[in-house]
Amino acid sequence: MTNTVAELRSTATEMRMTTPNDLSDKALAIFTFAAFHQLESGDAITSVIANDAAGHRADPEAVAELEAKGLGELSGERFVFNVAGQLMLSQIIDRIRGSI
Repeated sequence: MTNTVAELRSTATEMRMTTPNDLSDKALAIFTFAAFHQLESGDAITSVIANDAAGHRADPEAVAELEAKGLGELSGERFVFNVAGQLMLSQIIDRIRGSI
């Protein structure tokens, strides 16, 4: 996905967007995991492992919640953030940095 921040924000204003305050702690944990990897690596994270053979597993109810709120979808063993999910991840990282 090569959407610009301006395009993402424009999309967010066109529809009622879910905010981090609307999410359960388990759903926020998925974003926290993604934020950690993005901050640690410096690379944009567009998906996270949902279940692997090493015991890493996202809570199935949290994955279902994020899908129901239109923030991404399960694709094989990964949860893939869509445009709205990537924007929320960006907002969460901004909050971690104290930018908002």
